[in-house]
Amino acid sequence: MGEHAAPAWAFLTNHARILVCVAGEPEARLRDISERVGITERAAHRIVGELSDAGYLTRSRVGRRNRYVVHTDLPLPDAVARSRRVGDLLTILLSPG
Repeated sequence: MGEHAAPAWAFLTNHARILVCVAGEPEARLRDISERVGITERAAHRIVGELSDAGYLTRSRVGRRNRYVVHTDLPLPDAVARSRRVGDLLTILLSPG
């Protein structure tokens, strides 16, 4: 890998990327979220539904838009990091670098 070449893989899943987007902008449109993550709007809709069904997100209507709340107190759904909370991950990823 060259000095400036990015790998073809990513550390974060699309689920984690969507959580980061929603945590940073709770009223983001699915279209905007999908563009930031680099997936289709349909895939973003499916993932938001999965995150909501699993209890990681709550969606509510505010006028014509959705507003999302990330439940930061839940454990990460990963066997290696299960002792960490969603909020721990978001703190790292959303803090100014």
